Amino acid sequence: MTKSEQLFERAVKCIPGGVNSPVRAYGAIGEAPRFIDRADGCRIYDVDGKEYIDYIDSWGPMILGHNRPEIREAVVKACEKGLSFGCATEIEVEMAEFICENIPHVEMIRMVNSGTEAVMSAIRVARGYTGRNKIIKFAGCYHGHSDAMLVSAGSGVMTSGVPDSAGVPEGCTRDTMTAIYNDLSSVERLMEENEGKVAAVIVEPVGANMGVVPPAPGFLSGLRSLCDKYQSLLIFDEVITGFRLAFGGAAQYFKVRPDLVTYGKIIGAGMPVGAYGGRKDIMSLVAPVGKVYQAGTLSGNPIAMAAGLTQLKILNEQPQVYTQLEKAGEELYGGMEKILEKYQVPCQMNWIGSLGSLFFTKTKVENYETAKTSDTAAFAEYFKYMLSCGIHLAPSQFEAMFLSAAHGKAEIQETQKAMEDYFKATK
Repeated sequence: MTKSEQLFERAVKCIPGGVNSPVRAYGAIGEAPRFIDRADGCRIYDVDGKEYIDYIDSWGPMILGHNRPEIREAVVKACEKGLSFGCATEIEVEMAEFICENIPHVEMIRMVNSGTEAVMSAIRVARGYTGRNKIIKFAGCYHGHSDAMLVSAGSGVMTSGVPDSAGVPEGCTRDTMTAIYNDLSSVERLMEENEGKVAAVIVEPVGANMGVVPPAPGFLSGLRSLCDKYQSLLIFDEVITGFRLAFGGAAQYFKVRPDLVTYGKIIGAGMPVGAYGGRKDIMSLVAPVGKVYQAGTLSGNPIAMAAGLTQLKILNEQPQVYTQLEKAGEELYGGMEKILEKYQVPCQMNWIGSLGSLFFTKTKVENYETAKTSDTAAFAEYFKYMLSCGIHLAPSQFEAMFLSAAHGKAEIQETQKAMEDYFKATK
């Protein structure tokens, strides 16, 4: 028995499912999860000493790679002053100033502790600003685990087979309406049927919790137009795409300006943090100056701010990182697509920039319904083979692959070779 298996046996006795987040579970794969000991660059090492090329990147925030020296040093230096004060600090002001000065659509920002909290708070302020209650989201888009957002929520619940969640009262989701991603007509229909009642439309500008599903041309700009027409707010959930597709996130990448935006752990270089921000007239409604209450003892934690600000400054000062990631994405995912074509594998390779997904379906994946046509059993076999070759993927058909600046040609070639060997053997 491996050490990971031993740890899992211990974990299931005191942690539900043996993991502290369902996306870490290997239940759909039929194995014990790998328990990780350390990471460096684009590689991760488990407690049994096995080395893997990592494509999880802590679910996205390790855009510069694991254990970046400048970030580690910033954290150590901040820790020397103390871990948490529950009081205002200079570095949280520096973080807010830096983001507002460099992201045109963020005029004011509030730090929180997770992407879930950021979305929950953005929804609340949107309702407070508009005086309306209804929210439109998209099937397959995940916006955290707050009650109102656990409706057709993608990734984790898709993998576990839980359509929504027990314990969520019907009243909590009564005002959450679900549209079809990449289908503007489904949004307009809901807007017309509920005219004057829709506070906001919230969207992952790139679907990344039903696997990677890029927006169709005109979809995001169409949402902007519909929100303007019906006087609703447009919220971009950039927990995954923020500071990854471009420094200004998907809003910059697609040239569409949201009213509010939410961020997750990438602004903490992987540490527990989140934020929501946007137009000043909207954000000015947040307590203590406004009528929309939101609070958090650990918000703006100085350790997380030190890590995050260091990473964001590197990304801002080195824009070539994004050019490098685009090129690496084309090499990795484009090369994987060629392998599928070579062996006539009935799969789809979706990607944009450094985000990618291999879907085990012959159907073109454009939304939640087409993503669900994937053969999860076939994915499980592929996952296990890749893991045995030292390629660390998310243990779910419906999660993204993440490239970092630390992934080089050697790692890309090693990954493609493992993939080609698999499909050559199973053809």
